[in-house]
Amino acid sequence: MATETTLESLQTALDSQQAVFDMHAAMNVEVFYWWCTAIMLMIHAGFLAYEMGASRSKNALAAGVKNILALAVIIPTFYLFGWWIYLSFPAGLIPTSVAGALPWSTSMGPDVTDMGSGIFWAAFALFGATTGSILSGAVIERIRVSAFLILAVLLGSVVWILAGAWGWHPDGWMLTKYGYHDVGASGVVHAIAGFFTLGVLINLGPRVGKYINGVAQQIKAHNLPMTLIGLMMIIFGFFGFLGGCIIFNVDTTGWTTIYGTPTNLSAFAFNTLMGFAGGVIGCYIATRDPFWTMSGGLVGIISVAAGLDLYDPGLAFIIAICMSFVAVGTAKFLEKMGVDDAVGAVGVHGITGFLAVILVGVFAGGTPNVGGNPDITLYGQTLCAIVIAVLGFVPGYLVSLLLKKLGMLRVPASVEDLGLDEVEILAHPYPETVPASIAKS
Repeated sequence: MATETTLESLQTALDSQQAVFDMHAAMNVEVFYWWCTAIMLMIHAGFLAYEMGASRSKNALAAGVKNILALAVIIPTFYLFGWWIYLSFPAGLIPTSVAGALPWSTSMGPDVTDMGSGIFWAAFALFGATTGSILSGAVIERIRVSAFLILAVLLGSVVWILAGAWGWHPDGWMLTKYGYHDVGASGVVHAIAGFFTLGVLINLGPRVGKYINGVAQQIKAHNLPMTLIGLMMIIFGFFGFLGGCIIFNVDTTGWTTIYGTPTNLSAFAFNTLMGFAGGVIGCYIATRDPFWTMSGGLVGIISVAAGLDLYDPGLAFIIAICMSFVAVGTAKFLEKMGVDDAVGAVGVHGITGFLAVILVGVFAGGTPNVGGNPDITLYGQTLCAIVIAVLGFVPGYLVSLLLKKLGMLRVPASVEDLGLDEVEILAHPYPETVPASIAKS
């Protein structure tokens, strides 16, 4: 009897210790993604500074404010329906309703028994906000703030997360049918946003003065140092972004990709930094331009993000250098075609992300997936990259065309000439250059 009592006491103590261990493990997961999300906010601070600097001074505040507003409108709309789209559309365009993702469900609010829903929702919401910021830079100096916000919600809370459902969800059809591999979101975030942006730019048209007799003119940034600092802030934020793309498991599995395949943060660290360095060097060689040199850091990371877990660091470096020339060439080609992409977003994010997905098939074809999903193939990666490009471009083009037909897309030429700050923001970034006026009541 004494022995049985001792064993029961010992088992109770072990169960108690296990419960404490499980609780701390769950808390560690929460803390990890909490700080990933916090660091991701630096992406938006960086885009704000980057776009304000890239604008002319008469449009600087409009560029900054629409970044702030994009973050503010994407978060609640992603709460209302974005998360539901992710969980309900993995099989295609016909939803399988997931009641737990609806905003009035218990999992979408404070619940002491649920230590995962909130942090994963937050990370995905910030991914969505990043797509809105990608669009934001390309359309500076001529889009209406209201039109931009409509497009940002469509992109950040509907379009990108539909791609995420297809390519990231464990039951996503691109994964289960074609073995899609995109661990760092080169396709489901960057390519989708870049091609959506291209559709918008075609309807938006170039800035006044960008083309004279069909010849593209250089519209210089009013504060290039601010732009370079903003780009470096985005690079910093990328470490939170990519951290949010890895799965922190509390059992013996360890770190895995979003597809459940083994990886670790060391692999991400090697290839993120080597991609960054290769992109900067490549864009410097291609242009000698400070803006493009710093943008090369983005090109480099995006070009290797899809295969962060698979590439040799030397290969990541080479891919990043080569993709820098492609991104610069894309920007020059679009400019010649009359598409005024103010910051090269289509090349940096769209084409780079598109090719990054395909390159996984080139360099990692035959790599097995888990859970019975097909191996990675060049065919599967290419097909999925095309699907993503179409999914991004079509709604961007059609909705911006509708806004254009309704006269809602672009500010009038007189407003553009005066500056968006004067009309849409009613403030001046550098008031010492403006004569004193009667204060508004």
